[in-house]
Amino acid sequence: MLKKKVIIMGAAGRDFHNFNTVFRDNSNYEIVAFTATQIPNIEGRLYPKELAGSLYPNGIPIYPESDLVKLIKEHTVNEVVFSYSDVSCEYVMSKATLVNANGADFTLLGCKDTMIKSTKPIISVIATRTGCGKSQTSRKVCDTFKSMGLKVVAIRHPMPYGNLVEQKVQRFATLDDLKKHKCTIEEMEEYEPHIANGGIIYAGVDYEAILRQAETEADVIIWDGGNNDTSFYKADLTFCVADPHRPGNEMNYYPSATNVHLADYIVINKVDTASEENIKIVTNNVQSLNPTAKIILAASPIHVEDTTKIENKKVLVVEDGPTLTHGGMSFGAGVVAANKYKAKEIVDPKPYAVKSILDTYNKYKGIKNLLPAMGYGDAQLKDLEETINKIECDTVIIGTPIDLRRIINIKQNSVRVTYSLEEKGEYSIEKILQKFMKEYKEK
Repeated sequence: MLKKKVIIMGAAGRDFHNFNTVFRDNSNYEIVAFTATQIPNIEGRLYPKELAGSLYPNGIPIYPESDLVKLIKEHTVNEVVFSYSDVSCEYVMSKATLVNANGADFTLLGCKDTMIKSTKPIISVIATRTGCGKSQTSRKVCDTFKSMGLKVVAIRHPMPYGNLVEQKVQRFATLDDLKKHKCTIEEMEEYEPHIANGGIIYAGVDYEAILRQAETEADVIIWDGGNNDTSFYKADLTFCVADPHRPGNEMNYYPSATNVHLADYIVINKVDTASEENIKIVTNNVQSLNPTAKIILAASPIHVEDTTKIENKKVLVVEDGPTLTHGGMSFGAGVVAANKYKAKEIVDPKPYAVKSILDTYNKYKGIKNLLPAMGYGDAQLKDLEETINKIECDTVIIGTPIDLRRIINIKQNSVRVTYSLEEKGEYSIEKILQKFMKEYKEK
């Protein structure tokens, strides 16, 4: 029997997990290449032999996605496996038609073969888009379990943009661990809040190895999802977070609807800043997909260090990068703070953008008068710092999940905005988790 030749389309995350769980030791397939998109500078390297297994002694090359058709033809590829998230269903089908037209099958792997079973209870926090509020939901879950006297470990969706062998299993318990693992801003935005909250969080490349290590120190494990991807682990309880600022995305983005179908509880977040009409649209949509899921209405209240630095001031707003870029949001917590505390003006940073920051604006033309906190490597961090410091403003509002002042020098006055989760409806996460643990122990 001839091996089936396969390309895995990805973005340095789900693609590696799909390979590890389905293809790594499967002699019926030959993975000829990965392709990469969404994230800068993740192509042009190898998925290393140390992680690829005995069938791939030379590792597996990673090419830019723009080479896909050429690779299909050069290698007479039989199948292309689509393995990244936070893209429209229309986008996914456009890739399917391209692949099919060039002679290959187009595949989306399901949950059964890609979700790993744990020996500990798994709580999954997933979402319908990036920037919905998974992180504050995950922290709320962690805090609740800790208040019950349980040892909690969070495992984050992968962001392995550096040395993949060194990043096989990463454990973060202190801010020094962020330096040790040479984290990008995107990674720090996800790990630092857990660390600041006194928690432990894992990430990396090999999620079987990560899970087995985490199990040695946890009573309960939280899957802290990335983008709108499905969980890498078989969950015992699933929360899916939806965003009424992007109504309809729960239906028309991939794999948003999958997450809605998987959910036991759907957290409709940001009800304090969204319109009643949009909240109703999202509620109706998720109930039509999953009528048995229970709805948790939640606010995302902001917390500002010093509101006087915003009031009647000319401000620059720096927001979470992925939320503004492939997340497609037009604003974040920084804008909410600027409006709530009556900033005089939000400065447009685009005329001051340099190098890779300018490239980001050219790629994501929907970003208006906001600065995405891009920092994929030292060079881009320097570009971000230079862009900020060129801008004439009274205050820089830092709306990202991390304190940018810790990693770059901001010359202007600055103020940090953070946010939390506050349930508004009949269900509380605390009561849900107390009931869950009681029933889990009785099994």
